[in-house]
Amino acid sequence: MLPVSPAAHRPSFHPATTGALVLAVVAVSSSAPLVAVAAAPALAVAFWRNLLSVAVLGPFSAARRRAEFRSLTVGAGRREGVYCVLSGVALAAHFATWMPSTKLTSVAAATALCATQPVWQGLIARAQGRRLPGAVWAGVGVAVAGAVVATGADFAVSGRAVAGDLLAVAGGLFAAVYTALGERARTTISTTTYTTVCYGVCALVLLVVCLVGRVPLTGFDTGTWLVVLALVAGAQLLGHSMFNYALKKVSATTVSVLALLEAPGAALIGWAWLGQLPGATALAGLGLLLAGVAVVVLGGARSARRLRPVATAVPPDAVPPPD
Repeated sequence: MLPVSPAAHRPSFHPATTGALVLAVVAVSSSAPLVAVAAAPALAVAFWRNLLSVAVLGPFSAARRRAEFRSLTVGAGRREGVYCVLSGVALAAHFATWMPSTKLTSVAAATALCATQPVWQGLIARAQGRRLPGAVWAGVGVAVAGAVVATGADFAVSGRAVAGDLLAVAGGLFAAVYTALGERARTTISTTTYTTVCYGVCALVLLVVCLVGRVPLTGFDTGTWLVVLALVAGAQLLGHSMFNYALKKVSATTVSVLALLEAPGAALIGWAWLGQLPGATALAGLGLLLAGVAVVVLGGARSARRLRPVATAVPPDAVPPPD
């Protein structure tokens, strides 16, 4: 069981955090459509987007965060190092399940089913000993339902589509584990160090999976490599990294719910690029999704305000005398 992170009761959105979250949502919305059009195996695309991200982050991390890297291998810092490694493994599992799902079922269905992440996130928070307010659970339910409706997800009855749907659900579960581990690691580790270790471990795990499964890693056309670079710059460095940055100030559950805004964004891009037209109820679904996100954010803030006096109150006889 993961220890409770201090971010669990920090609902305030600072301007930098808000900007990072907006940027992250916009960036990750392009992920599913890009993966769907890439003329390469999904696992190969996942490997390259993580490896190239490390290539971008590595030199800066080595120059600026050398002492922090060393601290992850000694003393109490080893625990944070373990969280970084496990987070990378969970991210690899997320990519290995969700990215192939976009090729087996529609972009809308894959995105909507992966949107179950906040439900898993809430269950993980409960296992950590946190009791989420009823308003947060209600908001999660409304937001997930809105994501499904907003994407116009139609779950085709075929073996291929069902396999894609199951992989997408698994992708949501592993995304929740990845976010929970990242929340814990980010309490003491900088975004740059955390993402470099996490993406590096993820790339290594995916490389092993690709080699064992004999997934080709080269020989792709120019268009596919451009898609990979777009994923690195957008969904990875501006998407996942900005969500990881926000975990310092915002709880994993709130981040997961905000990430649901990717669903209508991906559906719109899928419609524009791939001709996968969402259903007529998309606007109603988007309204539900936004309402659910608002309920989670406001409900979490209200709960934190109620908890704050309790957390800071100290019995008079427990106050030590002045020096």
